[in-house]
Amino acid sequence: MMPVIICFHVFYRSVLLNHLRLFPLAYFLLVLTTLFWAGNFVLARAFSVDISPITMAFIRWTCAFIILSPFALPALYKYRKVIADNWLVIVMLGVLSIATFNTLAYIGLQTTTALNGTLMQSTMPIMILLLSSVFLGERASFKQWLGVCVSLVGVVFLVSRGEWALLSTLDFNTGDLWVIGAMFVWGVYSVALRWRPKQLPGFAFFSAALIVGVVILAPLSWWERLEEPPLQWDNDLYYLIAYLAVFPSILSYLFWNYGVEKLSAQRAGLFIHLVPLWGMLLSVIFLGEEIQAFHLWGMALIFSGIYFAVISGTSLKKSQ
Repeated sequence: MMPVIICFHVFYRSVLLNHLRLFPLAYFLLVLTTLFWAGNFVLARAFSVDISPITMAFIRWTCAFIILSPFALPALYKYRKVIADNWLVIVMLGVLSIATFNTLAYIGLQTTTALNGTLMQSTMPIMILLLSSVFLGERASFKQWLGVCVSLVGVVFLVSRGEWALLSTLDFNTGDLWVIGAMFVWGVYSVALRWRPKQLPGFAFFSAALIVGVVILAPLSWWERLEEPPLQWDNDLYYLIAYLAVFPSILSYLFWNYGVEKLSAQRAGLFIHLVPLWGMLLSVIFLGEEIQAFHLWGMALIFSGIYFAVISGTSLKKSQ
């Protein structure tokens, strides 16, 4: 029980006690975002044989746009001048987030293992910290870097099941490299959100980026389907598309943008370490796997890392 006590004590001190009262909605939405993303990766891996990666991404985002169109089209028309004046930035962000990030991840999940793919996701906060420091000049304190490292150790502890010798057997194949590339793209996107047009509300911006992504993915999906057998549609595939179109597509992107806007790219990025934790929990709930000691210790380390990074970020701002 000690890891559980440490976990909740650290979470209470770092988020509930010191920061949650400042931006309660932002923290809550970031937690939900990581939960939806975990489901996205788990399902993409599960259906990797049934549907090709670019087609999965294209159908996902097309369905998301269809769902949003009654609200998206009026918003796009209302802010058409802002969109026209800032089209280059919007296209860049749409290419990074909608067309590229998940597509690269889906390609990687065709050949890499779930263990490797989950571990690669933990590089996201490191990418964001590096890119924020290099391109934005944001200062990252020692405690922030320590928080990232501690959280990363927690992630490694989880995916290795507490057996460090297992890490030596990881084979970084092309799938791993695709997933790492996806994490780098997301880091660039998170940092580049700084240049999002301030006059453009979040929903209108997301709708515009969605159109960009669908337009980019359409010819790529058509090209991919030329050498693939016809899709075998069944209830499971319909459920997959429904989940992908709503939760990790519409809700997660809106939640993430809100969290980055209210907090920062660095602080929001640390919550990505919760993705493998949610992955473990989803496996327990839906696959009947048992929680073991390494799950609890990994959870404690992840929340300890969040504590260091969040507290140090606030201390740094006060000192300035």
